Amino acid sequence: MSRIGAVLVLGGGIGGVQASLDLAESGYLVYLVERKLSIGGTMAQLDKTFPTNDCSICILSPKLVEAGRHRNIRLMTNAELLSVDGEPGNFKAKILLHPRYIDISKCTGCGDCARVCPVERPNPFEENLAYRKAAWRLFEQSTPSAFAIEKAGIPPCRAACPIHVNAQGYIQLIKSGKYKEALALVREKNPFPNITGRICTRPCESACERQRVDEPIAIDALKRFVAQLEEEPEWDLTCKPENGKHIAIVGAGPAGLMCAHDLRREGYKITIFEALDKPGGLLYTGIPPYRLPRNIIEKDVNLLYKLGCEFRFNTKIGSDIKFEELQRKYNAVFIAIGAHISRKLGIPGEDKSGVIGAVEFLRDFNLGKHITLGKKAIVIGGGNAAMDAARTLIRLGVDVTVVYRRTRSEMPANPEEIDGAIAEGVKFIFLAAPMKIIGDDKVTGLECVRMELGEPDESGRRRPIEIKGSNFTLDCDMVVPAISQSPDITGFEELKLTKWGTIDADPITLQTSIKNVFAGGDACSGPATYIDALAAGRKAAKSIDLFLKGEDMRVGREYEGSQKTEVKADIEGVFPQPRCHERELDPVIRRNSFDEVILGLKEDDAIAESKRCLNCGVCSECMQCVWECKANAILHDMVPIIEEIDVGSIILTPGFDEFVPEIKDEYGWKRYKNIVTSIEFERILSASGPYGGHILRPGDRK
Repeated sequence: MSRIGAVLVLGGGIGGVQASLDLAESGYLVYLVERKLSIGGTMAQLDKTFPTNDCSICILSPKLVEAGRHRNIRLMTNAELLSVDGEPGNFKAKILLHPRYIDISKCTGCGDCARVCPVERPNPFEENLAYRKAAWRLFEQSTPSAFAIEKAGIPPCRAACPIHVNAQGYIQLIKSGKYKEALALVREKNPFPNITGRICTRPCESACERQRVDEPIAIDALKRFVAQLEEEPEWDLTCKPENGKHIAIVGAGPAGLMCAHDLRREGYKITIFEALDKPGGLLYTGIPPYRLPRNIIEKDVNLLYKLGCEFRFNTKIGSDIKFEELQRKYNAVFIAIGAHISRKLGIPGEDKSGVIGAVEFLRDFNLGKHITLGKKAIVIGGGNAAMDAARTLIRLGVDVTVVYRRTRSEMPANPEEIDGAIAEGVKFIFLAAPMKIIGDDKVTGLECVRMELGEPDESGRRRPIEIKGSNFTLDCDMVVPAISQSPDITGFEELKLTKWGTIDADPITLQTSIKNVFAGGDACSGPATYIDALAAGRKAAKSIDLFLKGEDMRVGREYEGSQKTEVKADIEGVFPQPRCHERELDPVIRRNSFDEVILGLKEDDAIAESKRCLNCGVCSECMQCVWECKANAILHDMVPIIEEIDVGSIILTPGFDEFVPEIKDEYGWKRYKNIVTSIEFERILSASGPYGGHILRPGDRK
């Protein structure tokens, strides 16, 4: 222990190390603070020292070891000085200790974590001339010798996903050929990867940083790739012990299925009531088989059977079982009945024969019911339901035109759905709105009016404005409105509704006007997306669990749903690389078939696509290091710590940067491949450097 006092040495280069050793030998307690993972500073990067031309690391290493072992020196690496208060002889310093995510006291320095880490990043110790892993240490002789894990924060893809699937993690595992591990990581947040990989609207890709270079990563296609490889599902069927409480889920659509899954894992007994004779809800009735084959729904939903959930099909609330009975018999009820009624256009002639809503048309078709088809159909709307209806009608031999009141760029449908419709022969009329359905008892035409775009509305899209006197008529014998949907609340009349006719539920807890009844998905929000429905099911499960435990349902809910993140990718030096696209059936073949259109990625394409990921979050939290570390030293939940220390003196040895940023560009550095700084050249010269001591030009490695 110190006999005299304490000294803060700021900077762990050779100057700081030598000062610390001298002070420690004189009896002072020394706090050696270094912002990097290891002490050693710039000297550790040099090849030789001046003037003796001795090996730099050979001279430095013994001093590093001595500083690391000295009883009067406390190393504070990966740290920074926040503030100093006081006066000479009596300073109080605040030190921020950044988390290493690896326990120094346990780490043996074996490097197994780095060996299995799939993330590669430019290595700053090698002046970015080589790569290292997210789990790394600065150099072989580092002091401390323990590894650390670098994290930049939550990557944009993961933050934007309403259920926060770890996209970066499974993409990096795919890159490493660890397909089973990638699928297991997907299932940690999303139990339905086969369905999701086909129909998700991909908010993750909209947030992907790669689009700043070229195109977003094909995140959803990569999810589908690993799910498709699995012949027999390897589900984790672990559930908490039965807690004696029973939950009723009304509706076997995505929200209901997700809620059932999460609550069953928590030990609740689950019964799912479904009006149809099969699970899926709008997945089954609203999405055509060419986009979502029926065996795919069955494959993912089978997980719930394996977990022990009970399904009661052909059971409609109100007629087959009363809503009041559910409230009495079950500890809690979650209503996820979807939105199965097409919204009316609100124009004259909607009651004529030949007018059928897209939801009703798709439901009747998908359930195998008879539909009276016309020869020329007009589908009104620009969402995925409109595209599904149009592409289904084309396959049934109908001439189809889609009328949409904005331009293509404002259409909410997935771009590939629009492309698919065009390739299959669907015609489009943009900037037009329906005014009146023409005909006596049966449809013979549709009167429309031309539109122009004005200022953006609340959705951010430019508002369509009618052009007076621009009316025109389209011949048709079938009109399919696909402008919106609403829920059928028959049987749930005692629940409070919103002014839009949806179930009124608290936006945070999803609790309704009845204490033990919760509701979510399209029944509350109106027509949203599949991934939003999954998020609603998860939110409801969390609320029900808290409610039945008697805990506050509003605490800790701020991170649910899509989030913003400040994490940005470093795109300097990243060159454009084409996105790999999934294989598709030929349009001529698929126009006459309900076989699946999108066939997925080939293995080579999947690996190539995964390599396009910029690793915005650095550590992908794939957890491979956790499974591999025999010392149990990995701690992914470490947090920053601020420590206050009392010192009598402070020595500043912060080192230097050889260039200030303003003049680097003037000398062509980073603009031309073979212009290097002196430190870069030192690493090129070094036998332990990126080129193994061979003098190679960075531009062509010659």
